[in-house]
Amino acid sequence: MTRNDSRRGLKHGHPTTPIEKVARPSQRKGILSAKTKLVRSIVREVAGFSAYERRVMELLRNSKDKKARKLTKKRLGTLLRSKRKLEELGTIIQESRRAH
Repeated sequence: MTRNDSRRGLKHGHPTTPIEKVARPSQRKGILSAKTKLVRSIVREVAGFSAYERRVMELLRNSKDKKARKLTKKRLGTLLRSKRKLEELGTIIQESRRAH
């Protein structure tokens, strides 16, 4: 048996344990944890809305959806982020209507 033969065969290479049920960090990316959700809600409660968010909510109340989408896209950079922000602000407007 030569020196290179130990690398071949069934048990070749560095011994590792298979990762089957544990999600890798790359697969968890973007999932909101409970701690992050709590921190963001407290920051929103303390700091309130930014100026452009208040403006967008006013545009949504006046049914100027296209203008609101354009404004958020300009501020946030991509259409997907814009859609998410509009959905978030829309739900906030609905909750405030239910509360009053």
